[in-house]
Amino acid sequence: MPGPESTSAVDPSSLSRRAVLGSVWPIVLANASAPLLGMADTAVIGRYGTVQALGAIALGALIFSFVFWGFGFLRMATTGFVAQARGAGDEEALRLAVMRPLLLAATLGVGLWLLATPIETVSLALLDATPLVELEAVDYIRARIWGAPAALATFVLLGTLIGLGRFRLLLFVQVFVNGLNIALDFLFAGALDMGAVGVGLGTAIAEWVGLLVAGGIVFGVLKPPSGTRWLPSKSALLDAAQLRGMFTAQLDIMGRTLMLLAGFGWFTNEGAQFGDATLAANHVLLQLVSFSAFFLDGFAYATEALVGKAVGAGDLATFDMAIRRTTELAVISAVVLTAIIAFAGDPLVALLTDLEPVRAVASEHMSWAAVYVAVSVAAFQLDGVFIGATRTRDMRNAAFWSLALFLVASWALVPSMANHGLWLAFVLYVVARGVTLGARLPGLRQDVAAEP
Repeated sequence: MPGPESTSAVDPSSLSRRAVLGSVWPIVLANASAPLLGMADTAVIGRYGTVQALGAIALGALIFSFVFWGFGFLRMATTGFVAQARGAGDEEALRLAVMRPLLLAATLGVGLWLLATPIETVSLALLDATPLVELEAVDYIRARIWGAPAALATFVLLGTLIGLGRFRLLLFVQVFVNGLNIALDFLFAGALDMGAVGVGLGTAIAEWVGLLVAGGIVFGVLKPPSGTRWLPSKSALLDAAQLRGMFTAQLDIMGRTLMLLAGFGWFTNEGAQFGDATLAANHVLLQLVSFSAFFLDGFAYATEALVGKAVGAGDLATFDMAIRRTTELAVISAVVLTAIIAFAGDPLVALLTDLEPVRAVASEHMSWAAVYVAVSVAAFQLDGVFIGATRTRDMRNAAFWSLALFLVASWALVPSMANHGLWLAFVLYVVARGVTLGARLPGLRQDVAAEP
C-alpha cells in the first residue's frame, strides 16, 4: 500500500463536494454496521436462546457500551494528532501519533482485565435484573472482557484511518469485524447452543481478529521508505512533553464524553417521571435522532481529517475551505433528515413499536425531535473542527457549560411544560454545544494563521 501523503497542504480536489460526499458514505455505512451487530446478537439469542439469555445480552451490551464509550478519547485524540502530522508531512511524528495511544490502549485493556470482577459486581448491583438473568450476564461479561485490549487498540487504529482520510479502509475494517462477529454468534450461540456466553466469546474473538486486520492495514499504510525503521526510538516514543500533551488531550475528551453521557442520562431520567409511555416514547424518538447522527457524524469525521491536515500544514485558506465545504453539505443533510422526521416520523415510529400509547406520545413530541436534528448540525461540525485541531480543552469547557445550561433549563421548564419542557431544554442543550464551541472558533483561526 502507498505511504501517507507528505504534502504540506491539502489537495484542493479533496475539498470538492463530490470528494467530501465520497468520504462520507463509507463512514455512514461503517457507523450503521454497529447497530446491525446488536440486532444480530438479539436475533440469535431470541431464536436459539432463552428469555434469561436475551436479558443477559441486553444488560451486558449496555455495560460494555458504557465502558467502551468512556474510552472513545482513544479514537478522537488519535484522529487529530494523526491528521496534523499528516498535514505537516512528518512521517515519524505520524507513526508516533499511532504508537503512543496504542501503548495506552494496551495498558487500559489489561486494566479492564484486572478490574473485571469489580466492574461486573458494581454494574449488576446498579441494574435491576432477576438472579437467572444476572447469572447469564456474568457469563457474558467474563467471556467478552477478554477482548477489551483489542477493542481499545482498534479504537486507535480506526482513529488513525480517519485521520489519514482512508474512509473506505475504515468501512472494510468495521464490516469485516462486525460480519465475523455475527458469524461467530451463529456458530457459538446457535449451532453450539452456548447461549449468552457464546455471544460474548464470539465478540471477544472478533475483536482480536479485527485488531490483527486493522493493525496490518495501518502498518501497511504507514510503511516508511525502504531502509527506514518503522518503530521510533524509545526516547522519541516516551518523550515527556509529547506524552503529556497526549494525556491532556485524552483526559479532556474523556471529561467531555462523560458530560455528554450525563446530559443524555439526565434527559432519560427526567422523562421517566412522566410515566412509562413517555419514557418509552422519548427512547423511540432518540432512535430517530441517533439514525440522523449516522449521517451527520460522516461529515464531522471528514471535517476532523481535513481540518487536522490543514492545521498541521498551517494552511488557513484550506482550514476555512474544509469547514465551509463540509458544513454546507452537512446542513443540506440535516435539512433532509429534519424533513423526513417531520413528515414521515409517525410511520417510522410505527416500525419501531406497535404500542399505541407510546406511538401517541411520540407523535405529540415529534416536532421536537425534528428541531433537535435541525439545530444539532452545528455541534457535530464544530466537534469535528476541534477534534481535528486537538483543541480538546475548549471541547471540555463547552461540554461543561452546555450541560450546566441544560440542567438549569430543565429545572426551569419541566415543572410548567412537562415533557415538552424537557425536550425544549434538550434542544437548548445541543444549541449551547454549538454556540460555546463557535465562540472559540475565531481564536482557533488566528492560531492557524499564525503557524509558520
